[in-house]
Amino acid sequence: MYTLPKIERFNQDVLSKYHIYNSVFITLPFDSIDNTGALLPLFTETCETGFKKNETPKEIFNFFSDRYLNNPSEAEKIDLMFRFIQYTERQIVLFDAIEDAAFPEVNNMEGRGSLRDIKEKSDAKEKDGELIEFLENFNVRTVLTAHPTQFYPGPVLGIINDLTDAIRSNDLLKIKELLAQLGKTPFIQNEKPNPYDEAVSLIWYLENVFYATSGEIVHYLQKNILHGKAIQNKLIKLGFWPGGDRDGNPFVTTEITLKVAERLRTSILKCYYVEMRNLKRKLTFSGVDTLVSELEHKLYRSVFYSKGEIYITLEELLSQLNLIRDIIIEKHQSLYLDDLEAFLVKINLFGFHFATLDIRQNSKIHNVVFKDVVNHYLNSGSEIFPKNYFELSEDEKLIVLSKVKGDLNPADFEDEITRLTLESVQAIKTIQKANGEFGANRYIISNNESALNVMETFAMIRLNNWENPSVDVIPLFESVDDLQSAHHIMEQLYTNPEYSKHLKQRGNKQTIMLGFSDGTKDGGYLMANWSIYLAKIALTEISRKYGIKVIFFDGRGGPPARGGGKTHKFYASLGPKIENNEIQITVQGQTISSNFGTLDSCRYNIENLLTAGVTNQVFSKEKNELSADETQILTQLADLGYEKYLSFKNHPKFIPYLEKMSTLKYYSKTNIGSRPSKRSKSESLDFADLRAIPFVGSWSQLKQNVPGFFGVGTALKHFEETNQWDKIHDLYHNSLFFKTLLENSMMSLAKSFLPLTAYMRNDPEFGEFWQIIFDEFQETKRLLLKIAGHKTLMENYPDGIASIQVRERIVLPLLTIQQYALLRINELNKENEVDEELVKVYEKIVTRSLFGNTNASRNSA
Repeated sequence: MYTLPKIERFNQDVLSKYHIYNSVFITLPFDSIDNTGALLPLFTETCETGFKKNETPKEIFNFFSDRYLNNPSEAEKIDLMFRFIQYTERQIVLFDAIEDAAFPEVNNMEGRGSLRDIKEKSDAKEKDGELIEFLENFNVRTVLTAHPTQFYPGPVLGIINDLTDAIRSNDLLKIKELLAQLGKTPFIQNEKPNPYDEAVSLIWYLENVFYATSGEIVHYLQKNILHGKAIQNKLIKLGFWPGGDRDGNPFVTTEITLKVAERLRTSILKCYYVEMRNLKRKLTFSGVDTLVSELEHKLYRSVFYSKGEIYITLEELLSQLNLIRDIIIEKHQSLYLDDLEAFLVKINLFGFHFATLDIRQNSKIHNVVFKDVVNHYLNSGSEIFPKNYFELSEDEKLIVLSKVKGDLNPADFEDEITRLTLESVQAIKTIQKANGEFGANRYIISNNESALNVMETFAMIRLNNWENPSVDVIPLFESVDDLQSAHHIMEQLYTNPEYSKHLKQRGNKQTIMLGFSDGTKDGGYLMANWSIYLAKIALTEISRKYGIKVIFFDGRGGPPARGGGKTHKFYASLGPKIENNEIQITVQGQTISSNFGTLDSCRYNIENLLTAGVTNQVFSKEKNELSADETQILTQLADLGYEKYLSFKNHPKFIPYLEKMSTLKYYSKTNIGSRPSKRSKSESLDFADLRAIPFVGSWSQLKQNVPGFFGVGTALKHFEETNQWDKIHDLYHNSLFFKTLLENSMMSLAKSFLPLTAYMRNDPEFGEFWQIIFDEFQETKRLLLKIAGHKTLMENYPDGIASIQVRERIVLPLLTIQQYALLRINELNKENEVDEELVKVYEKIVTRSLFGNTNASRNSA
């Protein structure tokens, strides 16, 4: 029997099931009025018809309520809105669960991008030796962050998980039961989670998804490509930010950092204990059974009775398991050897740390802290710093910083930020003693602008009585200017004798983080992506010059505007001029649950990242290298897009538009993350303090997705108007990097819906500004379709666009209600006597609608 095309598999396993189960769902009464499920489809049709007629959201909702309700009061209209929100956000959960259940059927788990695919390619091209060498040196690191984009609370995520299982087995009774439970489960949290709560939520994915999947992937490679030989390399690494990411989060304390690290260790030991119990039922042979029982007992005590105490070391665990392995081979015909080796693979990957807890702080905070530290030494009469330190040039300061040593006591400082920052270094030491070096060995400096930022951090670590720290100092370059000067900054560091000595002790490796999210916010879509690409080339060149192996860590979010989209294609497109021995990416909020939330999706996406590295390094080393002419064209495109984006960003209505016409200010009211929605505490909105997530998310809620396309149309149009279209056309069809860049922008367009806000074109204050967005959208869409040779967006991803279209239709009532509420808030605030209570009600409607809209997009923030 032949395999159906992907779109047919989607229609059969997702769309048809959604229609069936949704018909059950909308008949369930969730409140005293049980006709909501019947009214909602009618409202969806009214919205679709109304927007085609260019009606406003207010006109659409009023028409519907007048037609289907009996002379409704405003209170009755509000009640209906809340009920529609309640139903719609649960319909999205249902669709999520159905897609998750159908994932292995819709996506070919053994097709292109799979481990089986690279093995067959390797066999066909006789590249087994190169592939083995690659696997012994390459790493994928997925770093889970607590950035607030996961709008599903824990209980709802649990229901999705159970619902997915029930749908997969077509258990209608269980499905109906879970849908009823879903209807009665709150979607909104009354209080913000603290960083420890966030950590516990994400550790669930480590225990239930990443642990099994990562082990299975590496075990498969050992058996089928390395012919049974154990991979010494930690091919898959996990990173973790909740509890360690201090940037802009005053709620991350030293106590929480240590508590999270302990929870990570306890969690991995729990996984080992469960696996040991399962092995105990199999390894019942003489000479083995007592060793297994002893290990099980020690793991049990370490998990359930430890109070921080560990009753077995990592070395002892590995030593005993290897002894058991030898006995099984020598005396018991290798019975259950495969199970034991699968366990050893996981221990090699996760040690006693499970995931590396990264510490992160902003360079601006470090500047303040370091000034406090220097003054402390100067006031105490110490000669560690010269008295004229603050008057020295940057080069002179770098010389001083490379020589300092000390033994600071955080308790000596009155300023809380200084004390907490110094304590974070001491926390790294503590964690390394308990969890091993991989427990915490990275310190990330966000908003890094100079070599001084790095050397101050390096000095601060060494001033904590740590002369040769087992810590990697990682600069994060985010703005366009910082990306363009990054290689000069790194050369200053590479030529500093003390920092160079530190790198030598760290294996001559330097990790550099590059921020897609803030880069796009700062310079627009094309310039951000191209600046990062060029920065990687320049950083690779300067690193190779000094014998340093540079590792790039990409700060990515969910949507294309934050570096998301077809991520595996992006990495496969990197040529030989960019070091690519590791793929390190941040994975946040809703992207964790949508891309790594199930065993199937996690396996699929990790395999795709691994094979992207293989494609780039083993199978097409030269193919993806850009020529000088292609580089010039891309530079010109980025400059044109940047110019257009800057003029837009500097428009006098840019900030007022976000404040008055978008949902920006409502993100802080959602209680989904511990971090404040902006960096400063000032009442006024400053663009520099605005976080990338609410910035991108607000455009997504408006269904305008500006950060994912603005400037692209203008840049392409220049080549069309100057009779150079053939250059752009050839670049698109010859460069996987450029093609991926534009395909991701197409995704942003596909998730946009300008009719929703078309009423704004008549707004006396913002009409002209809205028109600028609309015109650039239209031009970008026209030219992207032209360059791809398509009639519709994402034509080459029929299942992808089908999923988007279903989700957008589900969420259309929410979008309409959200805009209606925003309109009413603006109207009420203009009245002579403002009804504050009514304003609060509509603000609650806006806040509630954020949840469903974001969840439906899956990668909108």
